[in-house]
Amino acid sequence: MKLIEGETGKSYLVERMRLPVNIDRRLAALGMTGDAKVSVLNKKKRGALIINVRGTRFAIGKHIAENIEVREDMSDGE
Repeated sequence: MKLIEGETGKSYLVERMRLPVNIDRRLAALGMTGDAKVSVLNKKKRGALIINVRGTRFAIGKHIAENIEVREDMSDGE
Protein backbone atom coordinates (compact mmCIF):
# COMPACT_ATOMS: atom_id res chain seq x y z
CA MET A 1 0.00 0.00 0.00
CA LYS A 2 1.06 3.60 -0.35
CA LEU A 3 1.88 5.72 2.69
CA ILE A 4 -0.80 8.25 1.67
CA GLU A 5 -3.37 5.50 2.40
CA GLY A 6 -2.07 5.03 5.95
CA GLU A 7 -4.28 5.70 8.95
CA THR A 8 -3.54 8.12 11.76
CA GLY A 9 -2.18 6.34 14.82
CA LYS A 10 -0.86 3.30 12.93
CA SER A 11 2.69 2.29 12.13
CA TYR A 12 4.08 0.99 8.86
CA LEU A 13 7.36 -0.37 7.52
CA VAL A 14 8.90 1.19 4.41
CA GLU A 15 9.19 -1.26 1.51
CA ARG A 16 10.13 0.94 -1.44
CA MET A 17 10.46 4.63 -2.30
CA ARG A 18 10.13 5.85 -5.87
CA LEU A 19 11.25 9.43 -5.54
CA PRO A 20 13.67 11.81 -7.21
CA VAL A 21 17.24 11.26 -6.00
CA ASN A 22 17.44 14.51 -4.03
CA ILE A 23 14.24 13.76 -2.08
CA ASP A 24 15.25 10.13 -1.57
CA ARG A 25 18.60 11.21 -0.12
CA ARG A 26 17.00 13.79 2.16
CA LEU A 27 14.54 11.24 3.56
CA ALA A 28 17.38 8.72 4.00
CA ALA A 29 19.32 11.36 5.96
CA LEU A 30 16.28 11.68 8.25
CA GLY A 31 16.29 7.90 8.81
CA MET A 32 13.64 6.86 6.31
CA THR A 33 15.28 3.84 4.69
CA GLY A 34 14.14 0.33 3.81
CA ASP A 35 12.25 -1.33 6.68
CA ALA A 36 12.20 1.90 8.71
CA LYS A 37 9.19 2.18 11.01
CA VAL A 38 6.94 5.11 10.08
CA SER A 39 4.15 6.27 12.39
CA VAL A 40 1.40 8.43 10.91
CA LEU A 41 0.69 11.15 13.48
CA ASN A 42 -1.71 13.35 11.52
CA LYS A 43 -3.24 13.74 8.07
CA LYS A 44 -3.96 17.20 6.70
CA LYS A 45 -6.89 18.01 4.42
CA ARG A 46 -4.79 18.58 1.32
CA GLY A 47 -2.94 15.28 1.68
CA ALA A 48 0.15 16.22 3.70
CA LEU A 49 1.16 13.79 6.43
CA ILE A 50 2.86 14.39 9.76
CA ILE A 51 4.98 11.32 10.42
CA ASN A 52 7.49 10.05 12.95
CA VAL A 53 10.56 8.14 11.73
CA ARG A 54 13.24 6.98 14.18
CA GLY A 55 12.32 9.66 16.71
CA THR A 56 12.18 12.51 14.16
CA ARG A 57 8.84 14.14 13.47
CA PHE A 58 8.31 15.85 10.11
CA ALA A 59 5.78 16.58 7.39
CA ILE A 60 5.76 15.18 3.88
CA GLY A 61 3.58 16.28 1.02
CA LYS A 62 0.93 14.28 -0.76
CA HIS A 63 3.08 13.68 -3.87
CA ILE A 64 5.91 12.25 -1.79
CA ALA A 65 3.58 10.05 0.30
CA GLU A 66 2.01 8.66 -2.89
CA ASN A 67 5.42 7.33 -3.96
CA ILE A 68 6.35 5.53 -0.74
CA GLU A 69 5.21 1.93 -0.51
CA VAL A 70 4.70 0.51 2.98
CA ARG A 71 3.28 -2.50 4.76
CA GLU A 72 1.51 -2.49 8.11
CA ASP A 73 3.75 -3.06 11.12
CA MET A 74 2.26 -6.17 12.70
CA SER A 75 4.43 -5.81 15.83
CA ASP A 76 2.64 -2.52 16.62
CA GLY A 77 0.86 -3.64 19.77
CA GLU A 78 -1.29 -6.32 18.14
